[in-house]
Amino acid sequence: MRNIICLFTFFSIILPLSPNPAFASEKESVMILELSTGVVKIRLRDDLAPKHVERMKQLAEQKFYDNIIFHRVIDGFMAQTGDPTGTGMGGSDYPDLRAEFSPEPFLRGTIGMARSQHPDSANSQFFICLEDAEFLNRQYTVFAEVVDGMEHVDAIAKGEPPEEPDYIVTMRLADSDDE
Repeated sequence: MRNIICLFTFFSIILPLSPNPAFASEKESVMILELSTGVVKIRLRDDLAPKHVERMKQLAEQKFYDNIIFHRVIDGFMAQTGDPTGTGMGGSDYPDLRAEFSPEPFLRGTIGMARSQHPDSANSQFFICLEDAEFLNRQYTVFAEVVDGMEHVDAIAKGEPPEEPDYIVTMRLADSDDE
């Protein structure tokens, strides 16, 4: 009994003093996507797709996405970007990623990696669901979700490609000024 009381006392004193790992990594799990239509806050889901999240952070840090257009925007479905050529055929110089499919559904605001017909062909292109698209479940990698600013995604010009495409001004990890 004495050992249990000692353990309880130890954990009740020490644990509150320990840094909260969830809080420490919270900033690393949020990206700011500044669009020509407004600012969007994105929560990265490294619990679902750690390699895809790592790639997005890497490319954002290198400013890869800055000034890239939304080349495919289908009303009632999704807005796609991430191709430096603006054609839907390009990507980064990094190797393609292996699929990280999960049971997480594609709902409005879900962000998934675009790919070719091969499941392991995701690279830099991604799409934001404008509406629920559950027919994509377990066929594309979910790596993030919009948590604020979906109205700015809705405002992106529609078309394949849009006549006057909107674009990513910049994409970056959140900092203390973004709260």
